[in-house]
Amino acid sequence: MLMKCRFTGQTDPGLVRSANQDSYYCDPDGRFFIVADGMGGHAGGEEASRIAVETIQQYLEANWESPESSEDLLETALIKANEAILADQLDNPARQDMGTTAVMVLFRGDHVWRAHVGDSRLYSFRGDTLIQVTGDHTWVSQAVQSGDITAEQAKVHPWRHVLSQCLGRKDLSLIDLATLEIHSGDRLLLCSDGLTEEVDDSEIQFILSANDDLDQAGE
Repeated sequence: MLMKCRFTGQTDPGLVRSANQDSYYCDPDGRFFIVADGMGGHAGGEEASRIAVETIQQYLEANWESPESSEDLLETALIKANEAILADQLDNPARQDMGTTAVMVLFRGDHVWRAHVGDSRLYSFRGDTLIQVTGDHTWVSQAVQSGDITAEQAKVHPWRHVLSQCLGRKDLSLIDLATLEIHSGDRLLLCSDGLTEEVDDSEIQFILSANDDLDQAGE
């Protein structure tokens, strides 16, 4: 599949936090993209997201030409990242509570794949329509799906940041993987909840509609 891809990446601690616990990587050749949002005290969140992104990047680059399927490549990269964070926790007891989300998109062969753990999101913007592709791995997301609370209640629920899955856990049991259908002109947005907590989906859709320039849209 021949596909020309333009991309940009930005991160900002915002006005509330003194430190930024997000990490991201855009492959210079446009083969894969990663966003991770860390959590944990003693700079643990910042370290967890850094470890995750670097481990995933290194594994994908080292095994890109291997016969391993794209699905297995993504899953193994995330498992390796989880193992690397757990190893760092053992070496640094002050960071034992650290963890991170991760969301990824991979362009390989004739297919586009996406994978995620946690509540960092992948959006697809086609025409003038914004679609949330990934589902949050959070308690409130599960509660909405089961009908215990409404989507509106979930937006302000005090447990909305409580993750049901993240990297940095021995009991990691859910890595969401799927192919992604891409059309010419589509735009993909990978982001942490630092964006979605401050800017709702309707505003994100408006910003993308009003800005063809990727850097301006990111700002």
